[in-house]
Amino acid sequence: MPETRVDRMDETTPDPVDRVLARADAHSGVRVFGAAQALQDAGTAAGGDTDGEQWDREERAALRRVPGLSTELEDVTEVEYRQLRLENVVLVGVHLQGATEDAENSLRELAALAETAGAVVLDGMLQRRPHPDPATYVGRGKAQELRDVVAALGADTVIADTELAPSQRRALEDVVKVKVIDRTTVILDIFSQHAKSREGKAQVELAQLEYLLPRLRGWGDSMSRQAGGQVGAGGAGMGSRGPGETKIELDRRRIRTRMAQLRRQIKEFGPAREAKRAERKRNTVPSVAIAGYTNAGKSSLLNRLTSAGVLVENALFATLDATVRRSQASDGRVYTLTDTVGFVRNLPHQLVEAFRSTLEEVADADVILHVVDASHPDPAAQLATVRDVIGDVGGRDIPEIVVFNKADLIDDDARLLLRGLEPRALFVSSRTGAGIDELRAAVEAALPLPAAEVTALVPYDRGDLISAAHETGIILEQAHEEGGTFLHARVGAHLAAQLAPYLVSR
Repeated sequence: MPETRVDRMDETTPDPVDRVLARADAHSGVRVFGAAQALQDAGTAAGGDTDGEQWDREERAALRRVPGLSTELEDVTEVEYRQLRLENVVLVGVHLQGATEDAENSLRELAALAETAGAVVLDGMLQRRPHPDPATYVGRGKAQELRDVVAALGADTVIADTELAPSQRRALEDVVKVKVIDRTTVILDIFSQHAKSREGKAQVELAQLEYLLPRLRGWGDSMSRQAGGQVGAGGAGMGSRGPGETKIELDRRRIRTRMAQLRRQIKEFGPAREAKRAERKRNTVPSVAIAGYTNAGKSSLLNRLTSAGVLVENALFATLDATVRRSQASDGRVYTLTDTVGFVRNLPHQLVEAFRSTLEEVADADVILHVVDASHPDPAAQLATVRDVIGDVGGRDIPEIVVFNKADLIDDDARLLLRGLEPRALFVSSRTGAGIDELRAAVEAALPLPAAEVTALVPYDRGDLISAAHETGIILEQAHEEGGTFLHARVGAHLAAQLAPYLVSR
């Protein structure tokens, strides 16, 4: 089958991802690759004054793996001081005829995922074939070529740009003689590194166990606890007869037990979140959910809008835990902004299910702020991916504001193309602040109006009702009179019930 080989570049190439995916093989006839764009350049990814205190960034950076350190122990007493060296990986992908550009973008994204997980990407291969080989994913011939590449480069791991079946993974490992993992494994690994809260850690562990369960494998008779029969017939003889349980069955049972515990634990987090959400709804506090592709700049945008101090990092899936911050509209109304976990193409269904409780923040929002990376080579795919996940969690009918972030990184021609893709979209830069005022106005205009219009004369000793009307409602008219404060406003149903004894007609 025709195959595209992505050669290793010299060390002077600035971006590690570009170094891997910088050019195609001279004999393949495929166009030269452009910039990877999955991660920003160091010069444009720097944070600003609006990011607030970034204490988490130092903590996360302190846990990064260090390249060039041996994993071999010289003495058993050094076990506590050993540090892991970075894994050297080779990427491999399969695509259909005519889908070359999409496959290149996907492989670039996989390279960025691998680097975020703590690996060094040495090389990448793309193969064009009608469908992936059911045995080895790339076919036995190409698997042998991949083995030669791995041996020549000294790679530790091969990463496939798909979710491999257990049989495909084993067969490919048998050929290439190194560890083989898939895209889902890399994403799960990143999530396990970045999870901070108890709920986030539980959600990630549940997703990992759901992925691991059908992929358990045993190694010969040493994995078996089954026994019985006559000694001469291969059994263990007296005292060993019985149904037994294989080691792999025992592992599966333990995993299922742990998964049940995690599901109960995640369910226990629900009432607290529901109580907070119900309190906001009772006080008619509108909510705006910031959703979008991973590394599109959602956390930076939240910091720009609210100075929230949420962790900002030029990495995929830097944010896993939902963060809610309060903001105030120009008319005095209070609303909340929620930063959510990012999405990615081929997001493992285990993660969608495990993070469903977190994604409910999107489904229950009044407005969705859909953030798209304007500098990404395939923004249409980003839009489609995010909208698919939003639809899966029941948020398809919620009003949506599309925001093209990182607008300072694109030229006028790219802006015209994006305008054609989404005519009503807004262009902002969370780094420079361009377009932020227009975005605030658009968000305020999209917020739902309070349900009830009331006219009341509120006694002066009930100033709490006036304060609540200013905070959660829209004041149409207010005057101080002899009998109290005259108030004409739009307020929520709960506050309208509290104002009912003081209603007047004018």
